[in-house]
Amino acid sequence: MSFVKIWVHLVFSTKNRQPLLNRDMRYNLQQHIIDNCKEKEIFLQAINGYTDHLHCLISLGKDQNISKVTQLIKGESSFWVNKNKLVAENFTWQDDYFAVSVGQSQMEQVGRYIKNQETHHAKKSFEDEVDEFMTKYGRINSK
Repeated sequence: MSFVKIWVHLVFSTKNRQPLLNRDMRYNLQQHIIDNCKEKEIFLQAINGYTDHLHCLISLGKDQNISKVTQLIKGESSFWVNKNKLVAENFTWQDDYFAVSVGQSQMEQVGRYIKNQETHHAKKSFEDEVDEFMTKYGRINSK
């Protein structure tokens, strides 16, 4: 029997980083993504975000890759938002995303970070967060 445990911190934003994810809509969207991940056998440990982006902590299965899992989450969720007319205009996610591996020893810290997005973004913009991630993980300029 195969055993695979590859944790990934995945972050993706709304198209042009538009602040379309108000608190109620974001909660409903996150719940829908949780349900969709269960249906598609994507192990989602944590999800949360702010007005223009979402963070997910996922574990890849033996037949999954980051690109396909991201496509399944983003594609289905944007379809659901539009089908339910949760925003006035056509909703799409930005094509790009950020994904880094997470060690087992970092799980609790990353989970807390994802859980506390509203508090975190009261002090730091998403753009500053992206720049910090890119610098920390090896890409100096995110623009």
